[in-house]
Amino acid sequence: MTIRLLIVDDDPLVRAGLTLMLGGAEDLEIVGEGADGSEVPELVARHAPDVVLMDIRMPQVDGLTATARLRAHPGAPEVVVLTTFHADEQVLRALRAGAAGFVLKDTPPAEIVAAVRRVATGDPVLSPAVTRQLMTHVAEQPEQPRRAAAADRLTALAAREREVAVAVGHGRSNAEIAAQLYMGVPTVKTHVSRVLAKLGLNNRVQIALLVHDAGLLDEDDPA
Repeated sequence: MTIRLLIVDDDPLVRAGLTLMLGGAEDLEIVGEGADGSEVPELVARHAPDVVLMDIRMPQVDGLTATARLRAHPGAPEVVVLTTFHADEQVLRALRAGAAGFVLKDTPPAEIVAAVRRVATGDPVLSPAVTRQLMTHVAEQPEQPRRAAAADRLTALAAREREVAVAVGHGRSNAEIAAQLYMGVPTVKTHVSRVLAKLGLNNRVQIALLVHDAGLLDEDDPA
C-alpha cells in the first residue's frame, strides 16, 4: 500500500526538507505541496491524499482552521500537525478539531515516516504521556463550564461504551481494553466506533480529550 502524502507549510525550506526526507520511503508518495491553509481544499480535491502534514502557523488560513474545515467532510484525509513545541495551545486545539496527532519539526525522518504510517492505518500518533501533557497544559475554557458540557455529551453513551471511552482516555490499546473489561477485541472496536459516532468525534485522541474534560480521568487509573 502506497500512502499519498500532502505537505502544507508556509516555509519553502521546510517543505523541501520534508519532501527530501520523506520521499525516500518506498511506501510514501508526496503528491503535492501547499504554502497556506487556504490551499488545502483544492489540493485535497486534486491529489486525494491519505494524510496531510499540516503546519499550524500560516499567514492567511492557519492549520487549525484548515484542519477543522477539512475534517468536517466525510472521508477526509487524516491530518498530522507540524509544530516546534511539545505542548502548544494550538496543537491541543488542532487535536480537538480532528487532527490525528502531531510531530515536531525536528523529529528524525524515520519517526515522521512511522507517524504517517500509523495515522494512515487509523492510529493516533500521540503517546498517552504526551496526550496527558497536552490535556493538562492548556485549558481553553473555565473548568466548570467545560466539565459540565463534556459530561453532558457523554450521557449519550451506554454504560459499556462509557467504560471503553474512559479506558481510551487512559491510553489503553484495544487489546488492553479487552483484557481490562473482559471482552473480545472485535467487541472493543465496535464500542469505540459507536462512541465516535454517537459523540461526533473523529478519532481516539478526541475521545481522550472529552473524557478528560468531563473529569473522568481525575481518579487513579484502575489498571
